[in-house]
Amino acid sequence: MNASVMRAGVLGSMAALLLSGCHPAPPKALGTLEYDRITLPAVAAERVVSIGVKEGQRVKKGQFLVQLDASQTRADLAASRARAAQQQAALEKADNGPRKEDIDQARARLASANAQAKDARAYYARLKPLQGQSYVSASDLDRARAAASAADGDVAAARAALDLLLHGTRAEDVAQARAALADAQQQAKAQQVLLDKLHVVAPRDGLIDSLPYRRGDQAPVGQPLVIMLVGHTPYARVYLPEAMRAQLHDGDAVQVHVRGRAQAYAGHVRMIRREPVFTPYYALSGEDATRLSWLAQVQLGNDARDLPAGLPVSVTLAATHP
Repeated sequence: MNASVMRAGVLGSMAALLLSGCHPAPPKALGTLEYDRITLPAVAAERVVSIGVKEGQRVKKGQFLVQLDASQTRADLAASRARAAQQQAALEKADNGPRKEDIDQARARLASANAQAKDARAYYARLKPLQGQSYVSASDLDRARAAASAADGDVAAARAALDLLLHGTRAEDVAQARAALADAQQQAKAQQVLLDKLHVVAPRDGLIDSLPYRRGDQAPVGQPLVIMLVGHTPYARVYLPEAMRAQLHDGDAVQVHVRGRAQAYAGHVRMIRREPVFTPYYALSGEDATRLSWLAQVQLGNDARDLPAGLPVSVTLAATHP
C-alpha cells in the first residue's frame, strides 16, 4: 500500500513538472539602451582653432564647445556693413532730394547756355545776308548755322536738367534705394548669424559623445563637429514581437531588464512604429526568426539615469517577470 502511494506521488510530481514545462515563456522584446543624439554640424569650411570639452564630458546649455576660424567671416561681415552704410546714404540722398546749391548751379548753366545760344544765333544772322554778295563762303555759313543749332540744343539740355532738380527725386528711385538698403542690411545680419555659429555652444544639457575633428582640422560644410547625448534618462530601443505588439500601446507601463543588473527598471512606452520591420539578428529566437517585429522606444525613469548607452536590455509586460 505504501509503495503504491509512493508511486502515485512520483507520477503526480512528474506530471506536474511536465505540465509546467508546457507553459510558454512570457513574451519579451530585446534591444539596447540609447540616448537621444543631436549633431552640431560645421556651417562653414573653416579650421578648428579651439576645443573646450572632451569626449565623455557632461556640459550645460550654452557652454562653449568648439571655435572655428572666424577671420574670413569677420571680413565678410565688415564688407556687408559697409555696403549697408552706402545704401543708407543713398536712401537719405534720395529722400532729401537736390540741394539748393545744385538747383542754383543748374540755373547758372541754363543762363550760360542761353547767352551762348543768343550769341550764336546773332552771328548766324549777320552772316546770312552776306552770302549773296560773295563776302561769306558757304562753308562758313554752314558752320555758323550748326553752331546756332548746337547752342539751342545746349539750352534745351540745361533747361531739362534744371526741371529734373526742381521736380525732386522720383518715388520709384526712393523705393529702389530703400529696397537696396534692406537687402544690404539682411546680408549683414546673415553674416552676423554665420559668425555667431562659428562659436559652437551646447544647445542643451547633455554628454559629449564624439568630437570627430581635432584642432587644426578643417571640417567640410555639414559634417558633425560635435555629437551629443541628451536627456536626463536613457530609453530602451527594442523590437516588439507580434505577441507583445497586440498588447502594448503608447504610454503603457513595462519592465526593463538590463543585462548585468539584478533589478528591473520601470518604464513606459513612448513610441511604437506603425510599420513592422524585420527582426534584427540579436532578437531572433525560435520561430520569431521568420517574423516581423515593431520598433519601439521605452522611456526609463530617474533610477536609470546613470546607466550607459549600448547595454543590452529586454522588455516585458509590467505584470510579468523575467
